[in-house]
Amino acid sequence: MKYRVRNSEGEIDFQSFGQLEQAWLMGLVEPSDEVLEEGKTLWRRADTIPLLARARRHGDNVWGGAWFLWTLIGVAGGTISLLLFNEKQYVIALVVAVIVTMLMFKVTTDAQKRRDPHHPINTPKR
Repeated sequence: MKYRVRNSEGEIDFQSFGQLEQAWLMGLVEPSDEVLEEGKTLWRRADTIPLLARARRHGDNVWGGAWFLWTLIGVAGGTISLLLFNEKQYVIALVVAVIVTMLMFKVTTDAQKRRDPHHPINTPKR
């Protein structure tokens, strides 16, 4: 079965769902792109097609992205803060703890925005 994908840059045809899925995994087909299945008249957003939505993109993988690195930095910062607190360096420990808290809050909110297809940052502007 053939599939047609369109976005603001144009349209492209895929001869099979396998080709469409490969393009999705490589990031060539974005979640906001519209897909038309052969024989149908309704265009659908790519991220509403269950088989595509379940396919893991390389950038979404926690171990392959920067989130894991930022989490390690957060753990290291928290450890440093605890060690400073233990050494009675309360002001410096508090400053490090606040910085780590802000960093981890930012990483967590960015991760949620990236995964939530209905979040305003992920909806296409038309």
